Amino acid sequence: MQQQEIDKCAVAAVRALGLSHGPVHAEFRINGEGVWPLEVAPRPIGGLCARALRFVSSESDEAIGLEELLLRQAVEMPVGNWRREAAASGVMMIPVPASGVLEGVEGESAARAVVGITELEITARLHDYIAAWPEGSSYLGFLFARGNRRMRWNEGCGWRMGS
Repeated sequence: MQQQEIDKCAVAAVRALGLSHGPVHAEFRINGEGVWPLEVAPRPIGGLCARALRFVSSESDEAIGLEELLLRQAVEMPVGNWRREAAASGVMMIPVPASGVLEGVEGESAARAVVGITELEITARLHDYIAAWPEGSSYLGFLFARGNRRMRWNEGCGWRMGS
């Protein structure tokens, strides 16, 4: 049911902006009062998050990433036969639970052992000060998942933050 509410909110936001084609990046927060758009923009997802999307063609044995698909379109190469791979995929930007100095990372093995997790990348550096949102602008890292069905994230990583 939440998926349908997110879809309705995304469609309404895209229509309100007058967008009709091309990639759209949308971020939402969900609480007891509903789905709230944080960002809806005519651009692809970027950075490490783009790794979650792969595309396949009946004419090729290889999957390509989102960036390659967009570049092919930009140089007017045919892209009509490229489709999103059938596997479900996702990326979780690991949030910063509190502002402070990152003193250590725990639970990496446990996170990697979760069924469906394909990659864990810690991007924060030890001993750096990291500010929590909304003041902060970075994440501790990224968890990537792929599978044949919808999955739920579980508490796999521990973060120790000092003040």
